[in-house]
Amino acid sequence: MSTPTRILIFTGDGKGKTTAALGMALRAAGHGMRACVVQFIKSAGSGEHQAVRGLSGIEILRTGLRFLPPADDPAFARHKEAAGDGLKKTGAAIASGHFDVVVLDEICLAVAEGLLDESRVIETLRQARANQVIVLTGRHATQNLIDLADTVTEMRCLKHALSSGRQAQKGVER
Repeated sequence: MSTPTRILIFTGDGKGKTTAALGMALRAAGHGMRACVVQFIKSAGSGEHQAVRGLSGIEILRTGLRFLPPADDPAFARHKEAAGDGLKKTGAAIASGHFDVVVLDEICLAVAEGLLDESRVIETLRQARANQVIVLTGRHATQNLIDLADTVTEMRCLKHALSSGRQAQKGVER
């Protein structure tokens, strides 16, 4: 018996959204399931890429160009194009039938910042098959994405070391 598609969102201004989503991918791999992580906005250099290299069952696709410039910056168009490419890869991963879990890292922020059209994202999510789990992360999840989801967790920042001037640390923020 199949179960309906399950959509989860990890959002908010607190740390741990990507970590929670990657934990789900790791848990799925531990059960012999296959996971695809599509990273919007983020680029190379984070520890998760090195960690999954030797693991079977988890594939990471980087589509982001790292730090997002203001919308009036000429470089914004390249970021928008990269996000569009990420959404195409997302659609392909969902439709392939190869992945049980598809993580869309920072897609909520990509929508909120205008890199992706919310209606196109929702249309892509609705293509997911029964038994597939889709996980969205990123700040500023829109109400329409929240309404579509089955489970939404908001990470709230109470205190963060970066606010006091500490640098991003390997294994913690990168």
